[in-house]
Amino acid sequence: MSISMEDVKKLREKTGAGIVDCKKALEEAKGNMEEAIDLLRKKGLAQAQKKSSRTTKEGVIGYYIHHNNKLASLVELRCETDFVAKTDDFKKLAEELSMQVAATGPKFVKIEDVPEEVINKEKEIIREQLKNEKKPENVIEKIIEGRIQKFYEEAVLLEQPFIRDDKKKVKELIAEVTLKTGENIQVARFVRLQLGEE
Repeated sequence: MSISMEDVKKLREKTGAGIVDCKKALEEAKGNMEEAIDLLRKKGLAQAQKKSSRTTKEGVIGYYIHHNNKLASLVELRCETDFVAKTDDFKKLAEELSMQVAATGPKFVKIEDVPEEVINKEKEIIREQLKNEKKPENVIEKIIEGRIQKFYEEAVLLEQPFIRDDKKKVKELIAEVTLKTGENIQVARFVRLQLGEE
């Protein structure tokens, strides 16, 4: 099937991917725009994972201060070169992530940062809640697994749905910018301050 340049252009605007990648994705998705976006997202995540082993020594500190001056956040976003750190895409990503942290209050950057005892405690609480439901053990395990996933989506920044587009996870947002810039991009750390909160 022939893909119009108009569709390629639209897909490029939506995803920031290259023309060739957009054309291939549309061909593979038989012209379906949503499917092509999903294909590019998956490809972006795969490419981002390949780049994730490269050293990140440059970057910026993104920040957000709420209009009432009672809530603020800082995010240390790293990349490989000063050149990418100065691009609008990278700076915008740092801003978006700061806003995400302020809005959702995550506790950890990535799943690997969640201590074993925190996960075990969560599982214990869920198991206790399910005690009286008389479900078979394998069903209980599946429910626990599902709720732990939900816990990650709330407590882990990279696993959270992006506040501006909840069909996309924060890690997918980062993967898109990784694809655009061609560099490894990592959230090193963040801090969230709310007046009166200990």
